[in-house]
Amino acid sequence: MPPTSLAPQQQLHGLYRDHHGWLQAWLRKRLGDRERAADIAHDTFLRLLVSGRLPGHDEGRSYLVQLARNLVIDQWRRQRIEQAYLASIAHLDEPQTPSLETRAMILQTLQQIDQMLDSMPAKVRSAFLLSRFEGLGYADIAERLGVTVSSVQKYMIRAIQACYQVLYSE
Repeated sequence: MPPTSLAPQQQLHGLYRDHHGWLQAWLRKRLGDRERAADIAHDTFLRLLVSGRLPGHDEGRSYLVQLARNLVIDQWRRQRIEQAYLASIAHLDEPQTPSLETRAMILQTLQQIDQMLDSMPAKVRSAFLLSRFEGLGYADIAERLGVTVSSVQKYMIRAIQACYQVLYSE
């Protein structure tokens, strides 16, 4: 029976059986950390399970490598955000330091914001950041980006839609 006619669970099981050890070794070689490699290999297959999108017959390893790379990049981004946040509160006195629960909520929010910004096209992201963090008006943003005010309005609509999506998707 060709692999494409197997039930998705059987395909996933076969993919796991045939490639899990290899993927974990590949990750361990690149990351230099056995536990992180095991976690990311596990998360790679979990992502496959959740998404329901399985690679074609001859695409198993390349598909798994791409998923694993994306997970490593996501992990590095989360670590950078966490380190930056912790550095920003390191100077606070003990009474002003947020509780561990508050820190976790803030980090989760920062990661959602990062994902939202990363999902935006470059000009949309730039327009949003110029508006919200530099306080520029649409005409100034248009001049800075070399586009029309109408384009800036469209960019801002897309950016605000992305914000709402993050806020109300959970």
